[in-house]
Parts: sequence; C-alpha cells; structure tokens
Amino acid sequence: MQFFSDNAAPVHPKVMQAIADADSVDAPYDGDSYSQALDAAFGEVFETEVTALWVATGTAANALALAAMCPPHKGVICHKLAHIEQDECGAPGFYTHGAKLMLVEGEGAKVAPDSVTEALGAIRDDVHQVQAAALSITNASEYGLTYSAQETKALGDVCKAHGLGFHLDGARFANAVVSQHNQSGASPADLTWRAGVDALSFGCVKNGGMNAEALIFFGTARDWAQDTRYRLKRAGHLMSKGRYMAAQLLAMLRDDLWLDNARASNAGAALIAKAAGQRLLYSVHGNEVFLQLGPGEADALRAQGFDFYDWGVVTQQAGGQARFVASWNQDEAAVRPLADAIAAL
Repeated sequence: MQFFSDNAAPVHPKVMQAIADADSVDAPYDGDSYSQALDAAFGEVFETEVTALWVATGTAANALALAAMCPPHKGVICHKLAHIEQDECGAPGFYTHGAKLMLVEGEGAKVAPDSVTEALGAIRDDVHQVQAAALSITNASEYGLTYSAQETKALGDVCKAHGLGFHLDGARFANAVVSQHNQSGASPADLTWRAGVDALSFGCVKNGGMNAEALIFFGTARDWAQDTRYRLKRAGHLMSKGRYMAAQLLAMLRDDLWLDNARASNAGAALIAKAAGQRLLYSVHGNEVFLQLGPGEADALRAQGFDFYDWGVVTQQAGGQARFVASWNQDEAAVRPLADAIAAL
C-alpha cells in the first residue's frame, strides 16, 4: 500500500504499448518521426507554437531550462523549499556553470510577486552583487498548492518588468491543470505562456510515464531551444533512440491521458484529505496530502502496511508531519484502506 511517491507507480499500459509500437527502425537521436511530432502535439495542447524537447529526468529539464535563461554570473529567484534548491543535488548550478539560486519565502512553498520585487530591490546594481536573470516557480508547489492563472500572470508581469526569464517546474503540472480547471476553467495555456511563462518542465514520469519528461519553450523563448539542444547533448541527455521517449510523451497527450491520470490521482488525494480532517497542514489541490501525526501514529500506520514519507523530523515521542501521495493507478478501493486507517487514529 504505497503512498510514498507517485514515482513508485507503474507505467500506464497505453504508455507501455506506445513504447512497444515505437520498436521499429527509425532515425536515431531526435530525428525520428515521433520526436519530430512533439512540437505539433504540444502546440495543440497549449494552443500556440512551441518547441518541445524530451529529456530523461525532471532535474535535467529544470536545469537545462535555467541554463538557457541564466548565465553563470547571474542568479535564479526561487522559493527556499523549491525542488531545484532542496532536491536536485546542485544540478542547476552545475548546468548553469555556477549561477546562484536566490531564495525567497512564501506560504505553502509558493512565491508571491511582492517577495520577488523585494528580493530584486535588495540587489545593488553593481558588479559586486549577483544580478537576477530568472524566476522559477513550481506548479503544483512542494506542498501541493497550485498557482492560479492570475497568480502566475502577476509573477509573469514582474518578470517582464525586470527582464527576467520565467521558468515553471511542472513535475506535477497535470495535477495543477486539473485542479485549476475545476476551480476556474483555466487551460494549460492560461497557466503558462498566456501568463508570461517562457519555459515549462512538463512532468510525465510521476503521471504514468516511464523515463521521459518534456522541456517546452514558448514564444520568443523558442530561440533558446537550439542552444539547449547542444547543452542537452553535452550533458549526456541526447538518447540515441529518442523515439522511445517521444512515444511516451505522445501517448500521454493522446486523448488527454495525462489529464485523466491526474484526475485519478487528485481524486485519491481528496479522499485521504477528507478522512484527515483537522490533521491537514495545507489545502489539497493536487495529489499530495500533508498531515500532522501524533506520537506513535506514523508507526501505527506503517504497522498496517502503509508506506509514506516523513516530512521533516518525526519521533515516537512527539510525532511529526507526513506526506502521502496518491498515484494515477490507485482507485477508491486502493485508497480507502488508508483513509479509514487515518480516520481511526
């Protein structure tokens, strides 16, 4: 009964079938028919022309995007809990050849326009201080909260006013799209380029993929894509049989599978949240649930066979916080035992 991470979920059968269907002779690297179809397929989803590149990991997608936006002597503004700061082993600094991450605060791991403006205002305009070149946000955030189209556009306006590139880490972008569409009718386009986003790391693996993510450039940022192709090769991410990666992405987009999978995982998280009641630490927008557990309660849940992530320090005496993640393959029957166990604590 695995609620540790959606990375632990199996590959969706349609994605696996797409990999098998691609198992024939085709051009190597990204010259194959599948890779060549990505721009048009993602362009249809986002209602505009895009340049879409496959990469093997979300870390690579994030770091390559930031390398396109930020030279080594400048910096990237992000939340202090952002994945690029906490969980990527310095990859953004490695790929940018030394650019600095400039950390800001924000409730629920979300960045507000005022915090960006304040951070920019604290930087002297001289060679002795690192100048900001980009902003990176995560939708859904590290606490599972989503940015609305209006919130994203407010940040996009700040970026435009100050000449910053705007990157969106979308490891769980599908979950954010489903959540925001339900709340306000927002579309993928509303949450990205229409709000000023230049580059999106489009998550696939957490949502039913095997080993393919996408890096998508919008608008004039598409000019960065050619240099990024060189960086991708230099970083060891130009797979010689790229058709197997492209096939996964196309399968996820076909008939909105990526959204169906996110709806399923969001529904599972909502069921857990309903059972959690006052234990909830944050509103549940996507497929992640953060709870406060009392003394011994984490052990009690694990003794029943549930696997989940301790969020911060958890002790037998004091308890602590925990994260539960629902996956695309977990229907109500799979989630109900956990919900009942939490309700019974």
